[in-house]
Order: sequence, then C-alpha cells, then structure tokens
Amino acid sequence: MTTTEWITDIALLLIVFRQLREGRLDLKSFLIPLGIVAFVANSYLDTIPTAGNDLVLIAVLVGVGAALGIAGGVYTRIRTVGGHLLIKAGAVSAVLWIVGMGARMGFQLWVEHGGAADVARFSVTHQITSDKAWVAAFVLMALTEVVTRLATIFIRSRSRAVTRPVPVLDHTA
Repeated sequence: MTTTEWITDIALLLIVFRQLREGRLDLKSFLIPLGIVAFVANSYLDTIPTAGNDLVLIAVLVGVGAALGIAGGVYTRIRTVGGHLLIKAGAVSAVLWIVGMGARMGFQLWVEHGGAADVARFSVTHQITSDKAWVAAFVLMALTEVVTRLATIFIRSRSRAVTRPVPVLDHTA
C-alpha cells in the first residue's frame, strides 16, 4: 500500500473515532467524510468493469456497504440539547464502520502479501475479469457505506430537529 492509501484508510477510520465523543451535528459532519470518499473515488475509480460477473461482485460489495452504512447510522445517537443537534457514534456503529473500512484495507494487505494467487483463482472461477473489478467493488463499497450512513443520520436528524413555535397573530381584540 502506498503512503496515500495508508493516510486515506486511516483518515476514514478516524472519522468514527472523532464521533465517539459527542459533538454538534453540522455541515462539517457531512462534508469531511464525503470529501474523503470523493477523493478516494476520484483517485482509484477509473472505470466500472461490466464484463463477466464484475457487476455481480460490485453489486454484492455495494450491498454490504449499504447494509453497514444504514446500520451504522441507526446505531449513532442523535439528540437535541439547547437547540442544537448532537451526534455520538455508539459502540455498534464504531464496530460496523471499522469492519467495513477495515475489510477493504485487510483485503488489500492480504492481496499484496500472498493472497493474489487465491484472488486470481477465485476471479477465474467466478468470471471476474480483472483487478479493476475488485478495485471498483471495494471503492464503491466504501463510498456506499459512507453515503448511506450519512443519509441515515441526516434522515434521523430531521425527525429530531428543533421546531420553533410559529408566532400566531391574535385577531380577537
């Protein structure tokens, strides 16, 4: 793995650790993770292969990313204090985030340190046409996990948003 890949992977893992402390839910809570995955997608997602069973591999990993992201968003505590929304990732949310991001990182390390032949055999057996399919699948898995987690948090936060009373004009005088 390159230095950039290590930094990116660690940054993605640190996002959830930052949220283990309760903090204000604001635009930054959404933009930082989206910025990181946009950088990753731009850096590593050259193409989305469609031959053989490439799309099946991609769909399966995107589905895993969506499940992890939604569950992570559900297990993130959101509450209102003093008119502000506060967010705190729970233990389950943190574990799910680490599993998702760690799986991609672990797979990459395994391939680089002896697993490439096994992946090649699996790919041939299951008609996965190239390493680009694996790259696309894992990048899209990470992207999907981040986007679905944030979308789940956003939807949940809307139901807890502070509603200010609307002034009513009293016309009875």
